Amino acid sequence: MSEESPTPESSAPQTPPPADAPDPAAAPEAPSEFTKEQKDKKLISGILGIVVGAFGVHKFYLGYTVEGVIMLVVSLAGFLLCGFPTMAVAIVGLIEGILYLTKTDDEFVSTYVVGRKPWF
Repeated sequence: MSEESPTPESSAPQTPPPADAPDPAAAPEAPSEFTKEQKDKKLISGILGIVVGAFGVHKFYLGYTVEGVIMLVVSLAGFLLCGFPTMAVAIVGLIEGILYLTKTDDEFVSTYVVGRKPWF
């Protein structure tokens, strides 16, 4: 019986990685591609949604004109119907304001500024 000899490894010398090479295990957090102005919309629209959300001001601020007009008309017409539609729209505005503020900056911008998601 003949034994097979192990195949020799390559004879090229192995060089260690350069000292300034980043460690792949400790990858830094990716920088955000969104601007500060886009991220500032989160705080302002969240506060507007909580304070004056019944009138759709936060929708106008984000550029959702049609949705803002819907909220404004329902809110103003609600005064003729004992205020119930106004209360419903105010609750929607409150919920949206809270949702805006609880999302991270990147989530908010990608969902509502870039993605243009008009409701909730």
